[in-house]
Amino acid sequence: MDTADVAIAGGGIIGLATALELTAAGQKVTVFDRAEAMSEASRAAAGMLAEADPENPPQLRELARLSLSLYPEFLARVEQLSGAGIPIRTTTTLQGLRHLPPGASALSRTEIEKLAPGVNTRGWTFCLLEERSFDAWDLAEALPKAVRAAGVDLREHTPVLGARGTRHGAELATASGPFSAGAFLNATGAWATALDDALPVAPRKGHMLTAELPGLRQTQCVLRTPNVYIVPRGGNRYTVGPTLEDAGFDKKIHPECIQELFRKATHLWPTLNEGRIAESWVGLRPGSLDGLPIIDTAEEHCWVATGHFKNGILLGPGTARVLSQWMTGAQPQIDLSSFRCSRFSPPESPAPEAPGPQ
Repeated sequence: MDTADVAIAGGGIIGLATALELTAAGQKVTVFDRAEAMSEASRAAAGMLAEADPENPPQLRELARLSLSLYPEFLARVEQLSGAGIPIRTTTTLQGLRHLPPGASALSRTEIEKLAPGVNTRGWTFCLLEERSFDAWDLAEALPKAVRAAGVDLREHTPVLGARGTRHGAELATASGPFSAGAFLNATGAWATALDDALPVAPRKGHMLTAELPGLRQTQCVLRTPNVYIVPRGGNRYTVGPTLEDAGFDKKIHPECIQELFRKATHLWPTLNEGRIAESWVGLRPGSLDGLPIIDTAEEHCWVATGHFKNGILLGPGTARVLSQWMTGAQPQIDLSSFRCSRFSPPESPAPEAPGPQ
């Protein structure tokens, strides 16, 4: 029987980043993916490292800050191992909100116009965030090469069909036969319930598009409101997203959804009307019941990491770091109580009081 110190189901950013961390800690790691690594939500993402997004739940702050602090090291290692570049495409975000949070400074119309000529400010107050982004497709090309170069056994088109913890490790059933490991991680994203049907995770479909804009009127900063975002990709190309749909595992592209998404983008930035839709795609983001990640033990020698929803790219290196610490017997460096499965359990009812004397 094939063996490893750690077996991981799921070759997205959570699974592969964790594999890199564990390998650096001296573990022999095998990663299984049902299709091609980095081909699902990780490739479909916009690539914003949106730690400062006002829409992020407060429970994410500590993990997001940790992950953001690890990103320079993470990208440098991926580039060194893969030989492929992952350039930072933007360093600022023009954030539109109905009401600014305390401490934020509103930009003047003149300041906004310098950053993004022609932005429609009606109904929005804008502030400037220091926030980087890269093209998720660059990472999707480089990360599988990096993990292989690091010594990870990456087995694509080989789904894990079942996994169970044992006294001494974990036993897996895979499409290529049984597999034994000292520990197992379910990092299959929207498909996590196939291995544990008790997980409250479901796919959240999102349409995305790339727009090409000719001419001199361009912007080098991300434009974002709660309705839509426009992310510069270089070469006068922009990633626009997202829709948010409960459509199960349907990955069909609906032209009317793409057109509505483009309409929202051109309403925010009318300059984009001078461009065209160059390509479109769909991603299935893993959403939990409360929108927060699930990072926890599942049973003996088994862990789960899913439910990262819209923040998988942002939270990847941080999730990998705390999982690697936990799975190798160390104390995770941040509090993970907000991400435990127990938060979905109904509170226990108090025991009935014993009847008094008659």
